[in-house]
Amino acid sequence: MIRAFLVFFILVSTTIFSQKKLNLIPYPQKVQINEGNFTIPDIIMLNSDLPKEETEYFKKKEGSTQKFQNSGKSEAHLVYSQLPKSTNSQQNDEFYSLEINSKQILIKSYTKQGYFLALQTLIQLFEDHKTDKQIPALKIEDQPKFAWRGMHLDVCRHFFTVEEVKQYIDYLAMYKLNTFHWHLTDDQGWRIEIKKYPKLTQIGSKRKESMIGAYVDNTFDGKLYGPYFYTQDQIKDVVKYATDRHITVVPEIEMPGHALAALAAYPELACTKGPFEAATKWGVFDDVFCPKDETFKFLENVLDEVIALFPSQYIHIGGDECPKTRWKECAHCQELIKKNNLKDEHGLQSYFIHRIEKYVNKKGRKIIGWDEILEGGLAPNAAVMSWTGVNGGIEAAKSKHFAVMTPGSFCYFDHYQGDPQSEPNAFGGFTPLDKVYSYNPIPTELNAEQAKYILGVQANLWTEYIEDFKQVQYMIFPRLMALSEVGWGTSDPKNYKEFEGRVIKQFKVLDKMNVNYAKSIYNVSGKVVPNNNGVSYELSTSQNPSGIGYTLDGTDPTANSQTYQNPIPVSKSMTIKSAYFENGQLKSAISSQQFTTSKTTGKNITLEQQPSENYSFGGAFTLIDGIIGNQRQLGKTWLGFQGKDVVATIDLGNKTQFSEVYFNTLENKGSWIHMAKSAQIFVSDDNKNFKMIKEIGKDEIQNAKGKIKLNVGNQNSKYIKIKIENAGIIPAGNPGADSKAWLFVDEIGAN
Repeated sequence: MIRAFLVFFILVSTTIFSQKKLNLIPYPQKVQINEGNFTIPDIIMLNSDLPKEETEYFKKKEGSTQKFQNSGKSEAHLVYSQLPKSTNSQQNDEFYSLEINSKQILIKSYTKQGYFLALQTLIQLFEDHKTDKQIPALKIEDQPKFAWRGMHLDVCRHFFTVEEVKQYIDYLAMYKLNTFHWHLTDDQGWRIEIKKYPKLTQIGSKRKESMIGAYVDNTFDGKLYGPYFYTQDQIKDVVKYATDRHITVVPEIEMPGHALAALAAYPELACTKGPFEAATKWGVFDDVFCPKDETFKFLENVLDEVIALFPSQYIHIGGDECPKTRWKECAHCQELIKKNNLKDEHGLQSYFIHRIEKYVNKKGRKIIGWDEILEGGLAPNAAVMSWTGVNGGIEAAKSKHFAVMTPGSFCYFDHYQGDPQSEPNAFGGFTPLDKVYSYNPIPTELNAEQAKYILGVQANLWTEYIEDFKQVQYMIFPRLMALSEVGWGTSDPKNYKEFEGRVIKQFKVLDKMNVNYAKSIYNVSGKVVPNNNGVSYELSTSQNPSGIGYTLDGTDPTANSQTYQNPIPVSKSMTIKSAYFENGQLKSAISSQQFTTSKTTGKNITLEQQPSENYSFGGAFTLIDGIIGNQRQLGKTWLGFQGKDVVATIDLGNKTQFSEVYFNTLENKGSWIHMAKSAQIFVSDDNKNFKMIKEIGKDEIQNAKGKIKLNVGNQNSKYIKIKIENAGIIPAGNPGADSKAWLFVDEIGAN
């Protein structure tokens, strides 16, 4: 009996040990932990035939605490074997195996890139065992699921030095990302030297001032910004730096829109005479490249120099957010539409992209563009970067075009990542770490054959509200880690908490590197949930939940405040403040949430049309959760609808008396957000027969500045239906003219 028990104990212990997860991000595809350990020696003996550049990188990364010495194979601690060319269709060029026993570390791969990825794993293992010097014996067989694992950086709205760009590339390498998308031209600045066109950097690389603060404030700093740009020698330096880390740099040269900085330098490329200047505010502008021969010659000459600098297979040509206002008014454009039998201005954009693609293809390269390049028909060999949602990627894959998935709702790192009230000013949206981690780049609408056209995943960092590199670090970390594991194909949203634990362990690495990462996951986060009488406020933290203290009277919590145990009922208007405490010390920011309750709070609500994916946090429930949206922050309290009306029906449960209905909308024309055109209120007792009790038009909504309170007389009904009409197509003279307007709505209440 004792012997049987011992056997059982050994088996259970071995199983538990083998299931223990290593502190690695991204987590490998296959890990086997064996008995024993490799003791990190004072001097690591390196086999002399290790790949040179990659090994030098490893030595530099570990050089502050570790000594190295070359040796023969039998005495070496680190040994490498190149695998013969693979006949295994399941293994790709990035495959590696890493085997560690008590005496040696053996890496095998088909390529130097695979060896480099193995070193990244080894660096993380060394870092995690700096103190105990004991790395467990193990065997890892690993490779990424997706070929494109990218991060984007906008250097046009705000510029970053060569050294900062190199740091950015180092972050990608650390977490096995392999593509750096460098956004080099836009309305607000031209950042790449083109020798044939010196005025691009003499004029286009500076702007007279910059927008500051929230967009709705419409305030400027009055300071000259620039000239800032990268010389061609600097570009070459960055490309080599990335290549040494097995990272491909994909340059983006925007066309036909986002061209103001170029037009400021060469106004003859526009449809009108100008003059033009680099944009001082954010948004989308009507003046774009005119599709005439001199424009194409200019762009071809620019692309010649770009292609000479960047060895990447793909050249990104933008293609997004191109207003058609100037083209509609341009005699040349209209004649071009007729001459080429084009349907409309969208067809003209397709003509533009097709022509550029033919030129790039002749140079042995391919184009990739944002999903608007689908408008009017996709160029024959083009790849699509799907940002407005997943539909662009689905459409591309179904038509056998490659796509990179980068939907804003999961992959825009300029969005808020924590409670907007305690975060620095951001573009909008709400994309916390767990949401990034939950993303699956393969849309369910694709079959197995179509899914092969999904190249991978990328996150984008637009820098309208990011003024320095410390803020860049803040916005990408730790979300870059989640993206890394998604791209590697080992993310598991069901085990998010386990991943979060690995992220927190990685923070010590970022601390050593002096990286200004966001600590939002330490903060207390709140979620509104329905209950039988309305709503409750559910608090959570990545730490011990018993450390959460909160108050209901608007005062700041202290270590002596009430300890959170269960969701807090919200039965009346109140402000709940919360924070995490450890040993009596405040360890997080103080989170604050104000509730304004009404007779609709927590009731059942249905929407006839769903919000756009980027602004859909909480779904329809967001409109009756008791939280009034902040008009300066397009974070998690607003729903956004592009080109759609809001038609919401609220079931009050029983016939209920009320005399006032309220809702909020907002206006931010630079971001294509317009006030509602009209609103109607209806009531019903059976959810079938509705009677309109109030209607207001655009002028009333405008005069109320979007904060709508309507006296509807004495009502006693079970259902309230509200229809809020979208402004429709944006009229000429506005940013985004001819595009669908956005309608933003928050709380719908009744009293």
